Amino acid sequence: MKHILIKVIAALVLATLTFSAQAEKIRDLADFAGVRDNVLVGYGLVVGLDGTGDQTTQAPFTGQSLSNMLSQLGVTVPPGTNMQLRNVAAVMVTADLPPFSRAGQRLDITVSSVGNARSLRGGTLLMTPLRGADGEIYALAQGNLLISGASAEAAGSSQVINHQSAGRIAGGAIVEREVPLVMGGNQGELELQLKTNDFSTVERVVQRINEEFGLFVASAVDGRTIRLFGPNDANERVSFMARIEQIEIDTPEGPARVVLNSRTGSIVLNGQVRLRQAAIAHGNLSIAIQSRQQASQPGALSRGRTVITEQAEIDIQQDDGTLNIVEGADLMEVVNALNALGATPADLMAILEALKASGSLRASLEII
Repeated sequence: MKHILIKVIAALVLATLTFSAQAEKIRDLADFAGVRDNVLVGYGLVVGLDGTGDQTTQAPFTGQSLSNMLSQLGVTVPPGTNMQLRNVAAVMVTADLPPFSRAGQRLDITVSSVGNARSLRGGTLLMTPLRGADGEIYALAQGNLLISGASAEAAGSSQVINHQSAGRIAGGAIVEREVPLVMGGNQGELELQLKTNDFSTVERVVQRINEEFGLFVASAVDGRTIRLFGPNDANERVSFMARIEQIEIDTPEGPARVVLNSRTGSIVLNGQVRLRQAAIAHGNLSIAIQSRQQASQPGALSRGRTVITEQAEIDIQQDDGTLNIVEGADLMEVVNALNALGATPADLMAILEALKASGSLRASLEII
């Protein structure tokens, strides 16, 4: 089981390399400037919970919000009323407004508790305005929440499967305001922005576009941006952009990189990773601590008291480390060399960091 993770990763990377050897379309490599999502956020209330809502003594804003909403609906709550709202929860609602969205279209939304509600299961989100960064309302959200998993309580014990304080509503918001978006500047000027900074890719994209449309249609601005000169007519400009997206590019190989996830123990190496000759000593250290209780009895006439004491046994074992020579010209040789050490993913992280520090690992090391 020790080597399964890194072998699977290697197989996936090799399969990806085989696929990426083909040409990629520009639409997978770049986006047109201005064609982007806009984030929306709103504050609202979820009602209809089965006693799992906010405790108003610890989350007073829930009661205040409900009082304000009821007053807008013509219901007056006497001042100083202590409302015990076990079926109501204060929530934050978030959504992404896609480009070219029109009034009346629906958006998926995420609803998350901001108080101390134990679960939002079975709740209904009341009408919540969703605002943009400019403070304007762009959508209205309302609907029944979908919460995955389950929770149960009995005799002071509880069991929870998945997260119960956040959920989604498919199509739960209606767009009320459109975001103005102007495509193209003076004389049909457009900008194409690569998703990653790469001068080689920019050069190839410019070359292929000029081959397709003629010289001086595309020019490089920097390692990410390409300036395009398209038609002034709106219909022709859309056709021009569609043709740009369909152009295929033989992309160059990216930089060698190793990504380590310290939280999950995942290790990913891309196909450009190289390993110069190095010697590694690897050994396993294990520490076992066992605690047991023991009663200390006083003498018969000493008027002492029985005392419970704890004794600990500590056992430390360390396997003999061996010096291994590792060297690899390509990804598979690197994976085989690391597998030969018999290391777990946690050990491999330390080994890869040491190889990088020694200069043997010819790749950038990224820890997330």
